[in-house]
Amino acid sequence: MGGAGATRVAGCGFPGDTLCCVALTFDDLLRRARALPRDGRRAILGIAGSPGAGKSTLAERLVRELNGTGEPRVAYVPMDGFHLADAELERLGRRDRKGAPDTFDAAGYAALLRRLRDETGAGEVVYAPAFERELEQPLAGAIPVHPDARLVVTEGNYLLLDTGAWARVRPLLDEVWFCAADEERRVRRLVARHERFGKSHEEAAAWVERSDERNAAMVAATRDRADLVVPVEELT
Repeated sequence: MGGAGATRVAGCGFPGDTLCCVALTFDDLLRRARALPRDGRRAILGIAGSPGAGKSTLAERLVRELNGTGEPRVAYVPMDGFHLADAELERLGRRDRKGAPDTFDAAGYAALLRRLRDETGAGEVVYAPAFERELEQPLAGAIPVHPDARLVVTEGNYLLLDTGAWARVRPLLDEVWFCAADEERRVRRLVARHERFGKSHEEAAAWVERSDERNAAMVAATRDRADLVVPVEELT
């Protein structure tokens, strides 16, 4: 399991290796991910980073390339499926902070990761929730993780957070990679994303400034707990 607190920079080593300050390629990441499952057990790779850093883009590309055209042996389970529903956020008085750490079911997410690790070889499909962007709501039982999946890729903002129930997540991940992005581009992507899902430009920019950037600062402070820092816009 990757060592929390052992900061490593972009490089091309394998699990447990000391990494060098050299250019990182996507093929390097593929090799590193392929090496994670060992001794017949399922491995879980986490991809963390601030909102808009490119986590889902990297995770989806990794899963697509690793699976190729064969039977799926790599599963993709985003953290976003554990968003609390808007009705519950309203009840808790947190609707205007949707996306903050306490607007997720962190304990439920950790429990799913534990199940994915413990039920390797049990022969059962494990179902995970997804997040429906059009509805902006979680969707239960939407992602099947088949028994032959030897690697699970999960991504989200708070994989490295060490407070509350989030502290249970990091020990369940074999490695965590942190997406480092150009800040101006990251913010532009966030604003554009909110616009795509119905906000005006002014509403999107205000939400990013009020909510997303507060969360981004919290996530950036967890970077030192990652095993690998991936400069996503410099990948070759």
